[in-house]
Amino acid sequence: MGNPKILEAKYGFKEYYEKEFLDYFEYYSNFFQKAGLESNAHKTYNEDDLKSLAFIFYQKDELKKNLTTEYTFSARVFKGKGAKYLTNRPSLRNAVLQLLEIDEFPEKDPKNAQWRFVVDCENSKMIVICENLACLKVPYEYKQNNIELWHVGGNNTNPLKAIPSTKLKLPLFYFCDWDHHGLSIFSRVKSIFQEKDKSITLIEPISLSEALPVDSPHHYSKWRKKEFSGLKKDDFSEQQQNKICSLINDNNWVEEESMDLLSSLRKFGFIQ
Repeated sequence: MGNPKILEAKYGFKEYYEKEFLDYFEYYSNFFQKAGLESNAHKTYNEDDLKSLAFIFYQKDELKKNLTTEYTFSARVFKGKGAKYLTNRPSLRNAVLQLLEIDEFPEKDPKNAQWRFVVDCENSKMIVICENLACLKVPYEYKQNNIELWHVGGNNTNPLKAIPSTKLKLPLFYFCDWDHHGLSIFSRVKSIFQEKDKSITLIEPISLSEALPVDSPHHYSKWRKKEFSGLKKDDFSEQQQNKICSLINDNNWVEEESMDLLSSLRKFGFIQ
């Protein structure tokens, strides 16, 4: 008592911790144990790094099928951190190599790095295809809501063409950045599933309050100087068209990671 370096738990902390954090602590604790990584103060990882390491461990088989160069891997898996992120963090880089069970990354990218990551759910009620990896990195809350998550590499939609119709019995949703790039990919995905006689629903932001300017750091998708930015207008509902027009007029975009997937699904009546 009286030591300023000691934090003392007060009344109500245990209940709050168990409700808000215990499931995630156990998720990461199991990850470190299974992966064989040190889980002590000798190695520190920020939250994004921790999510990425867990994702790499649980998806290592798919990642190893089409292993990319270190720069490409860093840019794709550690989104927004840059191609040299791993190079500049030797401890994190070594952890990634250990998880992938390799000594080094290849010097050249394969010609067909077509990833399709799947987070299975025992009692799936829907499938959400995510443009980015964020939701798949910590999928616990989605599994709790019976949501199966897929990721096919953003612009790389070819793996979807090979999925047989028999595997597409559940309702399909698409979750992406609301910018020219993300919305144009949605149109491509929608077309692929139309050929399989399957519909897919675009998940939209509840509001545009989290919109960012298109010239924000590490964002390279600009609106086109064409009507409706050259997007296929018929692929979007009237409400979605209005939101897209607002973003175009304000020269803004909405990042996928800023949208709460579960809140959006509840808001528009897809889950309870």
